[in-house]
Amino acid sequence: MTNLSNQIEALLFWKSEPVSLKELSKMLSVEEEKISEAILELEKSLENRGIVLVKKDESVYLATSSESSELIKKITKEEESAELGKASLETLSIVLYKSPIRRSDIDYIRGVNSSFILRNLLVRGLVDKKTDPKDSRTFVYSPSFELLAHLGITEVAKLPDFEKVQTEIQAFREQKEKNNQTQ
Repeated sequence: MTNLSNQIEALLFWKSEPVSLKELSKMLSVEEEKISEAILELEKSLENRGIVLVKKDESVYLATSSESSELIKKITKEEESAELGKASLETLSIVLYKSPIRRSDIDYIRGVNSSFILRNLLVRGLVDKKTDPKDSRTFVYSPSFELLAHLGITEVAKLPDFEKVQTEIQAFREQKEKNNQTQ
């Protein structure tokens, strides 16, 4: 496997979401034709493995192979029945109070990669994932209707201390911008 296909594999794994050939080309500073060749090489190298390369339109994505589906279903069922851990609750709180929010912003706030936590919350139906209206190459997360119903609220603004938290977030942003301007 060439260095380029290795880089594409790493980026797809890290992003945990579909990535367009155009975006890969831009990220790696390589022509789209070379990206396409490396993707074919990557796809071939993943044959008979636990993950596959899924292609749709002009985007690619890493997913589990169909041979692994029974194992994944079993693990998913176990995860869904388990209680939410501290990291999941933390991520869910961020999504509730700051939605719509990109995964990169959640990662920044938490200081760690939140891909697997968000996947778990998506599988449980607690968050929704939509294309970011400001940047069609990324996604934003927001609380699902099921989550709001489970919490017994009709809208996010009815969360405990919602206005207070929003005021504190805005004050933090303003202070950060002020600090950035003085540096």
